[in-house]
Amino acid sequence: MHSIFSRLVTTLFILFAGGVQAQAHEAAVRQLWQLIDYVGVDYSGAVESGKITSEAEYAEMLDFSQQARGQAAALPDHPARPQLIEAVSLLREAVVSKAEATRVADLARQANAQLLAAYPVSVSPKQAPELARGASLYQAQCASCHGPTGNGDGPLAASLDPKPIAFTDRERAASRSLMALYQVIGQGVSGTSMPAFQNLPDADRWALAWYAGTLSTDASMRERGAKLWSTDARARAAVQDLAALTTRTEVELAQSLGPVAARDVVAFLRHDASALAPSGAGGIVLARERLQQSLAAAGAGNAAEAMRLGLSAYLDGFEPLEPVLAARNKPLMIDIESAMLGYRAALSAGQLDEAQAAAERLDGLFSRAQSELQGGADATTTFVGALTILLREGLEALLIVVGMIAFLRKAERQDVLPHVHAGWVAALLAGGLTWGVATYVVGISGANREVTEGLSSLFAALVLLGVGLWMHQKSSAGRWQAYLRDKLSSALSRRSAWALSGLSFIAVYREVFETVLFFSALAVDGHRGALLGGLITGVVLLAVITWVLLRTSARMPLGKFFLASSVLVAVLAVVLAGKGVANLQEAGWLSAHPIAWPRIELLGMFPSAETMLAQGLVLVIALSGFMLNAWRARRPAL
Repeated sequence: MHSIFSRLVTTLFILFAGGVQAQAHEAAVRQLWQLIDYVGVDYSGAVESGKITSEAEYAEMLDFSQQARGQAAALPDHPARPQLIEAVSLLREAVVSKAEATRVADLARQANAQLLAAYPVSVSPKQAPELARGASLYQAQCASCHGPTGNGDGPLAASLDPKPIAFTDRERAASRSLMALYQVIGQGVSGTSMPAFQNLPDADRWALAWYAGTLSTDASMRERGAKLWSTDARARAAVQDLAALTTRTEVELAQSLGPVAARDVVAFLRHDASALAPSGAGGIVLARERLQQSLAAAGAGNAAEAMRLGLSAYLDGFEPLEPVLAARNKPLMIDIESAMLGYRAALSAGQLDEAQAAAERLDGLFSRAQSELQGGADATTTFVGALTILLREGLEALLIVVGMIAFLRKAERQDVLPHVHAGWVAALLAGGLTWGVATYVVGISGANREVTEGLSSLFAALVLLGVGLWMHQKSSAGRWQAYLRDKLSSALSRRSAWALSGLSFIAVYREVFETVLFFSALAVDGHRGALLGGLITGVVLLAVITWVLLRTSARMPLGKFFLASSVLVAVLAVVLAGKGVANLQEAGWLSAHPIAWPRIELLGMFPSAETMLAQGLVLVIALSGFMLNAWRARRPAL
């Protein structure tokens, strides 16, 4: 058991290391995006009508476009990488041939669109930054060069070459996105006096970029933009969420809205991003985009890419919204999960017509979910959601830990209790660390979340199955009293104490891991008081359940306790087996074949052949073991 626990810890470490590697890949993608964007925006200052207007800036464009081509070739292997390299090469050739600025800008936008489609990265903050914080940072960090109002006329500007850009320059501002400003703040600009502010927290870099993006606008633009936003459906369709506002430029929006309307709408939204749909709707937008990309890949015959994008539509787009949607409309959440499972099953079987039909159904379900999530949750919904999540996730871990405590008390082995307590306390601390890492250091991907939960569930199911059979054997054979007296002391002293600690850790950590992610999603809607109230109420209810279980087990005769505990532990093993397989299916590790079967999450029952087969196998092993134990117990009397 100790070796199994060690392997699981190693697996979790590998997943964390994979997250660190993913972070390095994300940094490379972001830097390439910045290079391409910089060429697209600043090329107009180097070439005009096929002639060089600034030798220094043109040399910079040549250098940056060459670097971009090299970095594109160095990205991790991907089916779309050759097309991306070709797009960046076309941009390079346009710079070399001194093409028109509009042509270079179009090629840059196309290349960056291909980049983010092939290598998706986070392109926006989790919530709109505070402009007041950005203004304070700007005066402290930027005003000396760029000027107090962004005119590029700070006290140090005269001594700098090239000169600091003017954020008030309308032409430049129309071509620059908030993400581009954020990237420049974090990475700096090679060959210029613009440093990299890597030591600034991520939230501060976004706040600074956001504020700089408002310096070219005025109150009249914002007022007109507010009116347009409330009356023009085209504007709301063009900027659906925070990610769109962060990545799209006025020049891009002008193609559908016109230059004046695009300018005014951007001015309004950058000043008041609360008018946008909440982040939940943004997740739906991402899920829809990934789903369409998946269908396109399937139609092109790229089955592996279609499956990857299909998984991303669920894991990165929809799954983070599950707790919020479940609190408001759980049947809709279940319908979407089932439809996503059916879509991936059709892809796996190569049934393109069925996949297309499933995608169309999903699009309708996503529309309903977007409407459901549009208005933000009220305090009551947040409270109920937090309470439900904590009780649902906490009860399984509670039953396992309380069962171990009750068992050790019955065995009069209180000296081993600290090992069990150390396990669940360490799990709580690890859960807090996971939240910190996922929030501030490495964004844990949806696939890694599901793999961690799935492996933890299967490990716990395996251990619980063995424990349940062992406890039933002692109960059925009637030898529990002699076993406790003669065997248990030495066995626990040598090996099992640390094994119990490991089981306690795994049982609690997998539930804390999922609860932390769900609570983070609920926190987006605000209502922190309601969220805290749900948490406190759930903790109190779990404490009451713990007290009742411990009191009941203390009064139960030892033989009946072993019998009841063995049945409970076997049931938990069946439940966790189903959940573990379902998690690995969602991560793409196992195939999924939907069947007509009820979905009962409390029992780990999900409508797929693989989950039911896993649960059936564990159930058969448990029942066979119980029957064998009963037969052996009766055999001496025959």
